[in-house]
Amino acid sequence: MATHCKFWLPKKRRFCANSPLLDSPFCGNHTQRSDAEWVPCPIDPSHSVLEENLESHLNRCPLLKQTQSLSRQPFYLKGINAGTEDDEQEEEKEDKCSPKDSTFTSEMKRNAVYAMSVPRFLDLIAKIKSAHASLCSTIPDSYMIPEACSIWTNREVDKKLPYKEKHVLQQASILGNLENFGVLKESCLNSGATREQCDSKRELERDTDVSAVVEFGAGRGYLTQMLADCYGITKVLLVERKSYKLKADRSLRQKESLVLERLRIDIEDLNLNAVESLKGFGYIAIGKHLCGPATDMTLRCCIRQQSNENAAVQSQASCNLRGLAIATCCHHLCQWKSYISKKYISDMGFTKEDFHAISWFTSWAVDADHGSDFPVMDFSAQLEIMTEKKEFLLDSELCRVEDIVKSMQPIDRAVLGFMCKDIIDAARLMWVNAQGLKSELVKYVPITISPENRVLIAK
Repeated sequence: MATHCKFWLPKKRRFCANSPLLDSPFCGNHTQRSDAEWVPCPIDPSHSVLEENLESHLNRCPLLKQTQSLSRQPFYLKGINAGTEDDEQEEEKEDKCSPKDSTFTSEMKRNAVYAMSVPRFLDLIAKIKSAHASLCSTIPDSYMIPEACSIWTNREVDKKLPYKEKHVLQQASILGNLENFGVLKESCLNSGATREQCDSKRELERDTDVSAVVEFGAGRGYLTQMLADCYGITKVLLVERKSYKLKADRSLRQKESLVLERLRIDIEDLNLNAVESLKGFGYIAIGKHLCGPATDMTLRCCIRQQSNENAAVQSQASCNLRGLAIATCCHHLCQWKSYISKKYISDMGFTKEDFHAISWFTSWAVDADHGSDFPVMDFSAQLEIMTEKKEFLLDSELCRVEDIVKSMQPIDRAVLGFMCKDIIDAARLMWVNAQGLKSELVKYVPITISPENRVLIAK
């Protein structure tokens, strides 16, 4: 009898290592059964269980135990950063076929765009072009590799740590922009001074000292690893809802002066003011490629609006945000409910339905390798062909929005996608400025390194 399951795992390029069942070449996980016997777990739909075992599984599902443990933590507050469907807006009438929950999938967004009339679609393109020309045409290039990060850029770090040049350059430029913005200072010990000199310097600069960092959507935590290596951070809080292997945690824990805590929690449910270990510390919030709504939830988590409804939360705040750097990403996942800048996007003349379309258009920016065309491209000029064809398209009875989209050149689609990404981020910048922070939106790496190259920095 076989000693191992005979199910081939393509990603691992080997057979399953589990022991097979009696009278079967496969283990319990891979024994062939009809699909009808399997049902998604109601607690965690990412896995399925046999229908006959469902009742007993619900009492021992790993996610259930994790959720129960998390709900007892003082920093867990369900949906505190989720936003509301009609935040700061009058209640709107919704079509009966619109989903009552706030999650709009990419397929729903695409179908809504294809259902538009041609005149409305072309008017939306014109509004996007106008909004981008007035608000986003001057996003500066700010590719900065600071001297403090030289141990990483020169590959002088532990050889066991993973090294990919494009990631190192992105991380270094995020930190370089924070340093240039006056949020970060190079570690005193890195500058060659003695520990006594550093202690004296810290006493003189106590009011501007940043000793803690909170990385949102931390993943494996290597952005924080560079920050700790190069800027002398003494307290690290990693926020990530998933579990990762090969994390930076092991290397970070070897630093004697550094305290590390990892919170496995969704940003949507995190009350940062209730994190005991962060109380009394000035901290910076960072995030590299925070996907879609995670950016908005992070901003809401760190920057409480001055309103009556959260005045109580403000009065209890005991951790002090000193600075923020969020590299935005995956704008096609953005949702109206969680979006932080509904007021400002509406002030531009866009509706909720327009926002769904705009967020779907952003996927066109990164759906192909566009090379080095964009750094020298005039975005407005690139879409002139659309307005020139407007009368022709309006006169064509057979033309549909789907036909127009599919007939667009890849470069035109990409340019429109980048315009929409800029508009979404520019509105976020306006919200941050309205909260009293000094902030900027910059291109922190060339597009050849990453097309997701916008970072929102504030202090």
